Amino acid sequence: MKTRAVTSFFFVIVMFSSLFFGDYFFTTFYLLLSVFCLREFYRLFRQSNIQPNLLSGIINYIVIYLILTLAAYKNNVFSHTLIFLLPLTVTSVFIQELFKKSPNPISNIFYTFGGLVYACLPFTFFHAIAFINGHFNYHYPLVFLLLLWGNDTGAYLVGMKFGRHKLFERHSPKKTWEGFFGGALLSFTVAFIVSCFYKELLWYQWITIAVLISIFGTLGDLVESMFKRSIDVKDSGEILPGHGGLLDRFDGLLLAAPIVYTYLYLISIY
Repeated sequence: MKTRAVTSFFFVIVMFSSLFFGDYFFTTFYLLLSVFCLREFYRLFRQSNIQPNLLSGIINYIVIYLILTLAAYKNNVFSHTLIFLLPLTVTSVFIQELFKKSPNPISNIFYTFGGLVYACLPFTFFHAIAFINGHFNYHYPLVFLLLLWGNDTGAYLVGMKFGRHKLFERHSPKKTWEGFFGGALLSFTVAFIVSCFYKELLWYQWITIAVLISIFGTLGDLVESMFKRSIDVKDSGEILPGHGGLLDRFDGLLLAAPIVYTYLYLISIY
């Protein structure tokens, strides 16, 4: 428990630092973080004799991330130019597989692209949340993390104390409906408090984001549990002592970030 608490303390400091040092630091940090998540995803499935291509996956993701980042910075001309690199980088995955002696080339290709979709692209949406109004505003990603952590904390505490009815026992035996509603309640509370200080959105819009994070953050946790159970592992990695891997810490973000970005985009244009 002590190791977990120490890791959580430094983890929170690092995450807050990524927001408070400006847009370039924010952009670089989440590029590196998502690349490490991609590496962890590939290593996870290599335990099942699947061999996704790490180098091709990273190259493809860097190109995609740069295109979307430049679009967020409103440098649309250059971002459109970079799009023409994608046919080359995507094709390299298939060509590289031709020269590998592997019994499952189709699976390798599928998981190479699957890692990009699952472990990386959600971070591009999270990054874009900070630029939803056309300029860098750390309030949006900061509140997102606070609501996500509030949901996780509430679900853990309430589930431990009052959890009786299983939420989705087949994939996550410890999760309960009581924990789910406890996490949602704490997330709603945090959203209401945030609305008193950050006026970019109305109070009910912040709470709507909390609702989305509670639902899709929980689903993201369940999806990652499904992946781990399918290959019979407990944690996605060991980089965070007491917590497991990066995917274990960001599983809720992976499904929630695209949904929250979509909501923020829609209310910003209407």
